[in-house]
Amino acid sequence: MQPPTRREAVRVSMLALTGAVIAGPATVAAANGLRTGSAAATRAADRPNHDTEPAAAPEPEAFDEMYLGRHIEGRPADGGDGGHGGHAGHGTGGRPAGEPGDPAAFVVRVDDDDLHVMQNADGTWISVVNHYEKYRTPRDAARAAVRELHGASLVPVTV
Repeated sequence: MQPPTRREAVRVSMLALTGAVIAGPATVAAANGLRTGSAAATRAADRPNHDTEPAAAPEPEAFDEMYLGRHIEGRPADGGDGGHGGHAGHGTGGRPAGEPGDPAAFVVRVDDDDLHVMQNADGTWISVVNHYEKYRTPRDAARAAVRELHGASLVPVTV
């Protein structure tokens, strides 16, 4: 048997490379546990569906409790300054917190001091004490703030 010529070696290499390029995405998807399908179906599944509105975050529930020896309470803002000193709330489009249509208008207090909380676009909540940690509800944000304060008092947020 004669050794393969250079032309045959290049042809076999190109065929192997072409097969790897074609089978590569399917192999990676299968290895990752993804289902494979037509490229058009995959592209259609990746596109966002603009036919439906995103689900609105549920209205947070009012609470009033003692937590680690601190009195925490929260309630929907009843208008006016929304418990935030009269400044425009974050994420409210310049409206003062507490105006109708402001989903983030929620007043949270720790020992009768305002804890500034904000609702993120994904429905989670953050506070001025834990600004880089997300919480499911304003109650969770208030409890985390109490833990983080270690007994210290809140300082008012000024604009």
